[in-house]
Amino acid sequence: MLGRDRIQYKTPDQVQLMRLAGLIVADALDAVRAALAPGLTTADLDRIANELIVGRGATPSFLNYGHPPYPATLCVSVNEEVVHGIPGRRVLRAGDVVSVDCGAILDGWHGDSAFTAIVPGTAEQPDERSPDQVKSDQDLIDTTEESMWRGIAAIAAGERLNAVGIAVEDFVGDRFGLVEDYGGHGIGTEMHQEPHVLNYRTRDRGPKLKPGICLAIEPMLTFGNPDTKVLADDWTVATVDGGNAAHWEHSVALLDDGLWVLTARDGGVAKLRELGAKVSRLAG
Repeated sequence: MLGRDRIQYKTPDQVQLMRLAGLIVADALDAVRAALAPGLTTADLDRIANELIVGRGATPSFLNYGHPPYPATLCVSVNEEVVHGIPGRRVLRAGDVVSVDCGAILDGWHGDSAFTAIVPGTAEQPDERSPDQVKSDQDLIDTTEESMWRGIAAIAAGERLNAVGIAVEDFVGDRFGLVEDYGGHGIGTEMHQEPHVLNYRTRDRGPKLKPGICLAIEPMLTFGNPDTKVLADDWTVATVDGGNAAHWEHSVALLDDGLWVLTARDGGVAKLRELGAKVSRLAG
């Protein structure tokens, strides 16, 4: 149902359908994460996700999306690349910071999720980063993930959408750069719907958070200046100063009795309870 605010509110039955798409996305990202190793190309990761999504009877959300048409199943962004990195011949090295974003459509409903991880070293290709760099990169990744969860939990406690940005910004503080050029979005029968979800505080309180709203929450942090640029391929977004970046995302539904994280294997139950957020009975 489309509200007066142009937001598509879902019924519980429709959210159940979105959960099926979300689990396919979770499976694809799990497969990619398990495969991460030096020597693989970003195209290798894309192939893994594509085969899983198609094999489950779903369609990649990103493939042929936008203008120019996006040419792949995944966005794979490495080191200084923040989001929308196009998979290709780039060979992964031990110690690379890799952000992987994935979307899938099943029976007309979308799921969208992302994670960031470090390519593990091997005996043949050890991780040559300094201990300080190892700690900095892991702190960046962990802070980005936790800020996502703080933003998600704020949906249950807040009255207006700006609660998400306040929660993200308050958690991140001045430890890392908080990218403001890109944010989250509504999701449902299209991958990107109203409303746009900011990851920082603003005077505009945004629309009311009402049951049936489904949102993709996705903060992006940088090790240094948060300013970004779009590269010559018209898709890849990178930091201006060359600092590493991290990106995490989950698709979330707000229901009458609480939250359901549709792209989390456990429905988000463990983390939401840790943060004291209300969890829908549908999440288990």
